[in-house]
Amino acid sequence: MNQSNQNLTPMMAQYMEIKSQHQDALLFYRMGDFYEMFFDDAVDASEALDIALTKRGKTNNMDIPMCGVPVHAADQYLQLLIRKGFRVAVCEQTEDPSEARKRGNKAIVKREVIRVITPGTLTEDSLLTADQNNYIAAIHQIRKSVAMAWADISSGSFHVTSFPLVNLASQLSRISPREVIYPETYSAQILGIVRETADSLTPLSDVHFDSRMAKRNLSEMYEVATLDSFGQFNRSELACLGAIVAYLEITQQGKIPKLQFPSREKSEDTLQIDAATRKNLEITRNLSGGKNNTLLSVLDKTRTASGARMLERWLANPSTNIGLIAKRQNEVETFYLQSDSRREIRDKLKMVPDLQRSLSRLALERGGPRDLNVIKTGIKQAFLINQEVSVIDGISEQLKASLELLANLEGLAQDLSQALMPNVPLGTRDGDFIAKGFDEELDETRKLRDETRVVIAELEKKYAQLADIPRLKVRFNKLLGYYVETPSSFYSKMVSQPLSDTFIHRQSTSTACRFTSKELSDLESRIVNAQQKTVEIEVKLFEQFREAILAQANDIFFIAQTLSEMDIIATLAEIAHTNNWCKPVLDESCDLEIVAGRHPVVEESLRKNNQTPFVTNDCNISDEGRIILLTGPNMAGKSTFLRQNALLALLAQIGSYVPAKKARIGIISQLFCPVGHGDDLA
Repeated sequence: MNQSNQNLTPMMAQYMEIKSQHQDALLFYRMGDFYEMFFDDAVDASEALDIALTKRGKTNNMDIPMCGVPVHAADQYLQLLIRKGFRVAVCEQTEDPSEARKRGNKAIVKREVIRVITPGTLTEDSLLTADQNNYIAAIHQIRKSVAMAWADISSGSFHVTSFPLVNLASQLSRISPREVIYPETYSAQILGIVRETADSLTPLSDVHFDSRMAKRNLSEMYEVATLDSFGQFNRSELACLGAIVAYLEITQQGKIPKLQFPSREKSEDTLQIDAATRKNLEITRNLSGGKNNTLLSVLDKTRTASGARMLERWLANPSTNIGLIAKRQNEVETFYLQSDSRREIRDKLKMVPDLQRSLSRLALERGGPRDLNVIKTGIKQAFLINQEVSVIDGISEQLKASLELLANLEGLAQDLSQALMPNVPLGTRDGDFIAKGFDEELDETRKLRDETRVVIAELEKKYAQLADIPRLKVRFNKLLGYYVETPSSFYSKMVSQPLSDTFIHRQSTSTACRFTSKELSDLESRIVNAQQKTVEIEVKLFEQFREAILAQANDIFFIAQTLSEMDIIATLAEIAHTNNWCKPVLDESCDLEIVAGRHPVVEESLRKNNQTPFVTNDCNISDEGRIILLTGPNMAGKSTFLRQNALLALLAQIGSYVPAKKARIGIISQLFCPVGHGDDLA
């Protein structure tokens, strides 16, 4: 890549200058309808994407390697590159070519990197998995203590915690971050632990882990004088929070996503599960890394993508707070007892789109009309769900109070309903997403645009009669604009008197001849102006709605969280009702009493395959006996029994019912389950 700019074309010199600022990433350099890559980037990308490696020009008498991907299909290539561990800097044209031409015929269009795409900074639906969180984490160590902050910029969640260094592996396995950022001076020992869990590791200058700078930057981001209302953060926690914000500002080129207020998690409020136990219990991932035959696969009958993501968080972080567990249990019981209301609410939840991810894209200025439609539909569905919830006895006051925030969003929902077409395009510049009658100026401009289309058809008819050529057509392309086209056999007639007085020859191909006229050129100017103005008005209205949505982002986030929680509660009630699960009793004792317990995953597998029902078994650990000695031959069910009771305790501590006839469980602070790695129970 160390090429002298003296023997490079102006375009390639511009490429080299931009690439020098992003040495650690592949540079997607926009040229027309393609993202092009050159030199080593081209070699690496062509191999990773299995696309052709070509060449463009020379430098130092050597060919310059080149490859490219079409802009319209870029997401699928980005997905492959990110999965293979690459970072991608996206470089776009930042001015119109006509502006460049004003500086001279050889002037090149200005280009800038608009974002750097990394595993932890994805926001596009095409690059994300709808029902999984996409976390970026930051870690910071002071002596034997570690702080960790993590965020999902696609949904806005933002958390931080502290723990002893020995718990680093288990904490990372709990979060499963796609990318971990760390101070560049970190020791190899700690990085070795991180590499076992994280998909991607990114060093960051130690200056970005400065707690004082973090405090200042966070206060500015949230527009508060002090962070005290968010909780008490130690210096290491502030360093991690600040590092994530700094990294996002770097990769998003100054655009900060809409992150919720940072939430501090206390390790004593969460059931601690080490990495080996988490893996062996197959809570959210099976031993092969997939989702099949896991506890999550049994429970995930949620109706919303955000509900599925929250359910996975609950399973990864069972609570030890008996008050929170009791609240969830009581809400599950309420839905369990009211089957009709439960079905109605679940049917309506099915129509709730992903509010969180649309809100994040709008905040990063990557959203489009469909994201406006998501916000509109989500709020409208929330109103319908609130009507159902308001008449249910037993729903917690906290849940009802959360939905009362909808009153703040009623005006926004009405405006969006009036403004948006039933079917909206993906991009703002595709146009035609604002409904007729919403904006008077837009209606008038559209009328002019649409009427000129009729005029084009009339002009085509007029010219066909004038030339006496029935096959004459008025067509359009980006190079010529509007033009008259006839079969090539009529060329002599069109360039001879009297037709040559009207038609001016532009281009010939093997099958057709193309002409223009003064009348057609004038008409084209009117059409282009009307089309451009229509797009400009719609883009302006889109920006107004985007700002209005972001002004109420906190309420929308809170409603989305409430709907996700309700989705989980209703789902757990549905599963308990369908599978005959019981409500466990939780207390502060050290007892574990299970009557007729069943392994939830094995039972589900047997049911799906129409096999013999699961044979229930009991477990009693109390003052009468704190140790169970379990013996038996291979494949006798020892591992099943061990995992079954661990999963029942875990289920109880997320607030769920459990597969048993009766259960009493003392709150568990830590869970261990070291069983054989080769056991595939389901």
